[in-house]
Amino acid sequence: MEADLKSYFDTIPHAELLDRVREKVADSKVLGLLQAYLTAKVMETAEGWTPEEGTPQGAVISPLLSNIYLDSLDHLMAGAGFEMVRYADDFVILCRNEAEARQALERVQSWTATAGLQLHPTKTRIVDATEAGGFDFLGYHFEQGRRWPRRKSLDKLKDTLRAQTRRTNGQSLAVIITNLNRRLRGWYGYFQHSHATTFTGLDQWVRTRLRSILRKRRGQQGSGRGADHQRWPNAFFAACGLFSLVTAHATARQPSRR
Repeated sequence: MEADLKSYFDTIPHAELLDRVREKVADSKVLGLLQAYLTAKVMETAEGWTPEEGTPQGAVISPLLSNIYLDSLDHLMAGAGFEMVRYADDFVILCRNEAEARQALERVQSWTATAGLQLHPTKTRIVDATEAGGFDFLGYHFEQGRRWPRRKSLDKLKDTLRAQTRRTNGQSLAVIITNLNRRLRGWYGYFQHSHATTFTGLDQWVRTRLRSILRKRRGQQGSGRGADHQRWPNAFFAACGLFSLVTAHATARQPSRR
């Protein structure tokens, strides 16, 4: 079962949140600052308004407050024997069958009703992860026992790399590759648990972008093609230090020798 709390950061009840913070924090000054933070005037207009519920989404302390408020849900599900994985207001509950998933959903619905929250009507559903369709969670897509980056995650990466590899980029190839490597290493660090087929196409796409740059510098138009693969083979880019997702993934899965 995958679940999402509707407008979570906008709907956390202040009184209940402060009660739960008091269970963990006794310093009255900290509690006073927190209350002032929650009720700080919002200046959307000249007059502004004072929020009666919710925490500012994107503020540095909001994820902490989110975890404090949902801590009791974590314990409730664990005590009932359910395996829940949660990040802020997004969570999945791993169940053995549909009947168990429905029991889990009923418990969550009961808890959210007493906590002043609502489950998102379309983002909360029971999914069989062994069948086609699957679900997205924290940037990954899970389906039929496999996982890979969801489409939005791939598109975001390509948009960034596309901006760094325009054919009009006047930087040296070494500088371009250095900048690409920073992004590729960081992205791989998070998505390294994807199925191996994820990385082959991305490596090829990056090399094609680089071949197009080199091609333009030779006075030619269009993307890298045909003879360009012989003129600048994969080994050429490896020798230039280009980070390879395929190589990193294969290396990480080699048994360690101790």
